[in-house]
Amino acid sequence: MEKVRINKYLASLGIGSRRKIDEMIENRLVIVNGSVAKHGDTVSEEDKIVVDGRVIENREEEKVYYMLNKPQKVVSAVSDPREKTVVEIIKDKRRVFPIGRLDLDTEGLLIVTNDGELYNRVVHPRAELFKTYFAKIRGMITDHEIEQLQKGIELDDGMTLPAKVKLFKREERYSEIEISIREGRKRQIRRMLDKVNHRVFYLKRNAIGELKLDRNLKPGEYRELTKAELNYLQGL
Repeated sequence: MEKVRINKYLASLGIGSRRKIDEMIENRLVIVNGSVAKHGDTVSEEDKIVVDGRVIENREEEKVYYMLNKPQKVVSAVSDPREKTVVEIIKDKRRVFPIGRLDLDTEGLLIVTNDGELYNRVVHPRAELFKTYFAKIRGMITDHEIEQLQKGIELDDGMTLPAKVKLFKREERYSEIEISIREGRKRQIRRMLDKVNHRVFYLKRNAIGELKLDRNLKPGEYRELTKAELNYLQGL
């Protein structure tokens, strides 16, 4: 049987994304035929593979794809010692994981799957996907501050790429905007708005590229992706 790179092979089995598997290899958590795996190793169904102490069944699981409206106070992770995770919401016995992340206090669109190849398509920089958020912020945002966001904001980890911004409401006490970014830095939108002196008190992701959150999904609810939605993501 043809051998393939170990990170690609384990991703196809739904173990995790290629990046996550590379991290496990780096931490010596992947064993192949009794030896610690190395980056670039190739494997097939004939090999005995153990990941973090668990023997892997060398058969590809049926792929599943969910759209989740992530509620607040839920972590975008497979496991967490303190908080409830998005994987606990999904009632599926397969080893699913979220594509990307939303911070603890952010609601909205999250894709949950066991397809590591789809993960790579969505998060890869070549996809250049804008993620679109609705934000309620403290104070009256000015045209100049919107222009700053559109040009890019200097954060402690470097300049952000230009954002797309649409103004919905501007009042003395609060404003409502739609903001779209192509990056995924930790708490990026909150940090960008902090830099122009507007604290976010509500944030919800409504779209990833052309994939839009189903308006019928309440926070904590999910459904399978439609064929058209999946075809769009697989075509990235």
